[in-house]
Amino acid sequence: MNALRVTLITMLWLAAAQAWAACSWPAWDRFKQDYISEGGRVIDPSDARQITTSEGQSYALFFALAANDRAMFKTVLQWTQNNLAQGDLRAHLPAWLWGRKNEAEWTVLDTNSASDADVWIAWALLEAGRLWNDADYTASGKALLTLIAKEEVASVPGLGSMLLPGRVGFAEKARWRFNPSYLPPQVAQYFARFGAPWSTLRETNLRLIMETAPKGFSPDWVSYQKGKGWQLKADKPLISSYDAIRVYLWVGMMHDGDPQKARLLARLNAMASVTAKNGLPPEKVEVASGKTQGDGPVGFSAALLPFLQQRDAQAVQRQRVADRFPGKDAYYSYVLTLFGQGWDEHRFRFTPRGELQPDWGQACATSQ
Repeated sequence: MNALRVTLITMLWLAAAQAWAACSWPAWDRFKQDYISEGGRVIDPSDARQITTSEGQSYALFFALAANDRAMFKTVLQWTQNNLAQGDLRAHLPAWLWGRKNEAEWTVLDTNSASDADVWIAWALLEAGRLWNDADYTASGKALLTLIAKEEVASVPGLGSMLLPGRVGFAEKARWRFNPSYLPPQVAQYFARFGAPWSTLRETNLRLIMETAPKGFSPDWVSYQKGKGWQLKADKPLISSYDAIRVYLWVGMMHDGDPQKARLLARLNAMASVTAKNGLPPEKVEVASGKTQGDGPVGFSAALLPFLQQRDAQAVQRQRVADRFPGKDAYYSYVLTLFGQGWDEHRFRFTPRGELQPDWGQACATSQ
């Protein structure tokens, strides 16, 4: 009888261990250890000021939600609210930059907002409210979305409602500046359920991505001028690089049932072609000419895992990520890898409506 009990206990222990292994996300666990402080601050060690950006906080919220890591989600959210949003995300857009001002002071270094972070935070709050059945998160997400619409959305002649990159500094009397990576199409689709201006932003955001990639490469930044349209041939060539890599990532992670996905994949196919041909994604591309320069870091390879449609090309980048996984000093490559590799490992998906479809499973859902 004792032997049978030992056997049963051993079997239960092994089953529990296997379930825990299936639920764990080693890359996320390492990111938490190497990049997130005990208080919930995502630190970019590449800057001497040990900076934290609202972008980093927003990504950490996404990964915590995808991992069903409720404790870390709460910790990151509290730090973000207390230090970047004057204690209330329902009333204040978060400042985009925080860090060491001098030897004795850590504080907000730039009070302007960054709309890419803001939309991810709002989306994460709304989805946390839905998936975890938390009404407070839902209310905060709705309030933040209202703030974004009020302070970061502009009506642009010839385009319509557009998401500005931040609260100030991107809109002049007849000229506006945009970043195509700031509003992921699936997030735009998700927000469309909340009515104006979000119900039209999905289409204007599609125009932004489609019309500014003449050779199939999305620019990091681009200007639009009243009466003259997109300014693609500026004095200084437009470059597709560290910002634009996220455009390919977002598009690749869209649900195949989203009617915009096929159009976007076709429009941006040049990035897939040059990566497959060279074996590595380019670090920089001149948007107007398609001329490439250098090799992108490993995070670029991870970002293209969802985007590449050829299995052989995808396998080459997958192996590179496995062989050269980012370390403790590569914040941006690491977050790109968490997105791209996490998707590739089926840890999460997006539905056609832009909702998160996490791979928690019953054991994972009850183990947190």
